[in-house]
Amino acid sequence: PGAVAIPMNQVPNRHRELDPEQPLAVLCHSGMRSYRVAAWLQEHGFRRVVNVAGGIDAWATEVDSSMARY
Repeated sequence: PGAVAIPMNQVPNRHRELDPEQPLAVLCHSGMRSYRVAAWLQEHGFRRVVNVAGGIDAWATEVDSSMARY
């Protein structure tokens, strides 16, 4: 609930849909692209941004093994 899914390449054009006062988690498959997007958001006034280190792949391996890996 309350999650907003924005493809990374659309973030520069759609970041106004996000509340800069709310915490944001940015993720991708391995964590590298999301790292760059999180940094871009921080440069544009979002202070409560975290990159999910290791991305979806690490989450599936370390947190939720029932998740399909791709």
